[in-house]
Amino acid sequence: MKKKIKRYMIAISVISILLMMILSNLVNYRILSTEAYDDLRACAYAFKGTNAFLDPQNVQYQVEKKSYRVTLIAPDGSVCFDSAFDAGKMGNHKKRIEVHEALQGKEGYSKRQSDTMQKDTVYFAILLDNGYVLRVAKDVKSIMSVFLSSFPFMFVVLVCVIAVCIFLSNLLTKAIIQPVELMAKNIDQIDEADVYKELKPFIAMIRRQHEDIRRNADMRQEFTANVSHELKTPLTAVSGYAEIMENGMASEKDVIHFSGEIHRNANRLLQLINDTIRLSELDAVHMEIVTEKLDVYELAQNCVDTLQVKADKMEVTIRIAGEPCILETSREMINELLYNLCDNAIRYNKKGGRVLVLVGENEYKEKYIEVKDNGIGIPMEYQERVFERFYRVDKSRSKETGGTGLGLAIVKHIIVQLHARLEMDSEEGKGTMMRIVFAKKEN
Repeated sequence: MKKKIKRYMIAISVISILLMMILSNLVNYRILSTEAYDDLRACAYAFKGTNAFLDPQNVQYQVEKKSYRVTLIAPDGSVCFDSAFDAGKMGNHKKRIEVHEALQGKEGYSKRQSDTMQKDTVYFAILLDNGYVLRVAKDVKSIMSVFLSSFPFMFVVLVCVIAVCIFLSNLLTKAIIQPVELMAKNIDQIDEADVYKELKPFIAMIRRQHEDIRRNADMRQEFTANVSHELKTPLTAVSGYAEIMENGMASEKDVIHFSGEIHRNANRLLQLINDTIRLSELDAVHMEIVTEKLDVYELAQNCVDTLQVKADKMEVTIRIAGEPCILETSREMINELLYNLCDNAIRYNKKGGRVLVLVGENEYKEKYIEVKDNGIGIPMEYQERVFERFYRVDKSRSKETGGTGLGLAIVKHIIVQLHARLEMDSEEGKGTMMRIVFAKKEN
């Protein structure tokens, strides 16, 4: 980056200097041409005033300044006199621009490379009183000559400018890059650095990203530790029961009991692994969601039917209310969402408790799914944390009923993926209401 900044600064400076020099040479050349025109005009009228060219056959004027070339041209274009060449050997000049204009009574002016002199020459011609044309010419520097004459000076200036640019670019590059290097070395102390204000929004964004990365890393580390802990408990139980049975230390009655415990813990392990895999899938940044038009009420009814046996086992009544509700969404995600919400409502309930699943549409024409129970409820201080992974309000009840602590974390991820919102109302000892509201799609 430093080298690139230096190259750009030097390139810009060099190009600027070259353009300025080209422009100044063009201006100088224009000034020289204008001065040459004014000078020739003054000379032509001065020569005219001497009456030395009234007799074309006997021109009495002697040109003193060799820098000027004087030519007398007849109305038919033939050359009668030329101060620099033999007039008899010169061609017809009637078609020359300056001569043609002078014959029409105008002041003729042109600039070209002379056929005889082989130089860039400026011509000025006027009509004399006898009908002849008096032309005065003067050699001027061509544009290339102007450039070549100024080239040594331009080269010296260019070298000096490049040297200054290299020096300044080093200073400026260091000033520009220093805050970035400081930020790269210690992002936590960047607020204490003296940086220019244009970089502060960029620093703030990097700081937020750094904090997010660190927070995500902490979350992953905590998640790994929690998974390890959650896996360790059932695996230890399975290993212990199996070892007792392997050593023949269990009676026939104990074998039946231990087998049941092994089966229960194996199911818990399987559920934990499935939930962990599902969370990883939902964490994917570019997750493709396949949607279709579904009757959410029908899916809720299927979920209630599936969990009916579990509800009966825990002596909880579960029922559904509402009306058919068509929604374009993901079948898999809605099924997961319904299952986890209803499963939690049954799991954290009490004997004789009730669970109501309601599907409908609110006053804003937004479709929603609501799961309400009259179970143990969630204390106010824990309501913000219940969607964290492996967080349980009642840990003993969760382990007793086989919960993994990942159900509501999955629900939260699904809500984010489906661009829905969660409304929750819970009171300890009275129950919990969770409503998932789906944003209304514009036609």
